[in-house]
Amino acid sequence: MKNFLSFIFAGIIGGLIAFGGIKYTSQSTSDITSENLSQKVNLINQKPSAVSFPGNFTEAAKKAMPVVVHIKATAGTKSIQGNEQRNPFGGFFGEDFFGGAPRPQSGAGSGVFIAPDGYIVTNNHVVSFADELEVTTYDNRTYKAKLIGTDPGTDLAVIKIDATNMPTLNYANSDEAQVGEWVLAVGNPFDLTSTVTAGIISAKGRSIDILRGKGGIESFIQTDAAVNPGNSGGALVDDSGKLLGINTAIATQTGSYAGYSFAIPANLMKKIVDDIIEFGSFQRAYLGISINEMDAELSTELGVDISQGVFVDQLVDGGAASYAGILPRDIITAVNNRPIKTVPELQEIVGSAQVGDVLNITVNRKGAVKEIPVKLKAQQR
Repeated sequence: MKNFLSFIFAGIIGGLIAFGGIKYTSQSTSDITSENLSQKVNLINQKPSAVSFPGNFTEAAKKAMPVVVHIKATAGTKSIQGNEQRNPFGGFFGEDFFGGAPRPQSGAGSGVFIAPDGYIVTNNHVVSFADELEVTTYDNRTYKAKLIGTDPGTDLAVIKIDATNMPTLNYANSDEAQVGEWVLAVGNPFDLTSTVTAGIISAKGRSIDILRGKGGIESFIQTDAAVNPGNSGGALVDDSGKLLGINTAIATQTGSYAGYSFAIPANLMKKIVDDIIEFGSFQRAYLGISINEMDAELSTELGVDISQGVFVDQLVDGGAASYAGILPRDIITAVNNRPIKTVPELQEIVGSAQVGDVLNITVNRKGAVKEIPVKLKAQQR
């Protein structure tokens, strides 16, 4: 009997020890699991990084808005009648906005300060018909402006107000801008001052056939930032607030934004406005060639394996290209090591250059690749 009680007592003690061990193990396991879960939850709920989509444009907008002005352009009857046949933008803004009958006696647009002493760049179609120009700044000061000069071939103009210490923007390198980058359009659509919209660059080197006159340069930056009548001449800026272009046109059937807008690249704009300020007009350099864009059909006809580039159709006697040794049927594939796929890309590069500059032009001549230095000349008259 004594031995039996000893066995029972030992069993009870062993059970208690086992139960305590199980409880301790369970508590330890619970603690470990809780720790692991806590760590996982903390990782999942980490604060988003500063570059999370779609980005914050407040600093870029703060830089750009004070630099953009509202322009009111007013024309007398004589000026209005004289401008009746010179509006290539009717299909983009509606004939009743800038042209056509009945023609308005005033219009509105935007401009961008490019110098502290009051020089402003805008579009030619905003100011070319006007006898009087009135500029309102971001801080609601109003000035009379005078026209310094225009270039209808690029739809650019420079006007000036009598002021000092005006804000300006640094220039972006528009050649380096990439499709897919974020941009802001800043202007005064429908007289709604200091309006900012955002979008991405959806194409570069785009021609939309609105500058039909001789010598027109179309190599627009295409974006999907909302632009409407009144935005013309306003700023296209990158996400750091640098000036990337001048908003110029929209693709629309109604006169209002329908998905795409077009801006003149800053690199081309800067060359033209510098010339207008210094000389009163754009001092354009020329290659002296007649060109076509390469495509699959032309590639087959020429028997070459190149479907992108610029085909040299004819040369101007005594022109820069002829003098340098470029020949008809050459295919231009690069300029200064920058690939050339379209006619607008070539026009933009040449348009941004100075008379006397040397461009290293790469051509494909019957399958052989040659690099030819060409010293640009002024237009022959």
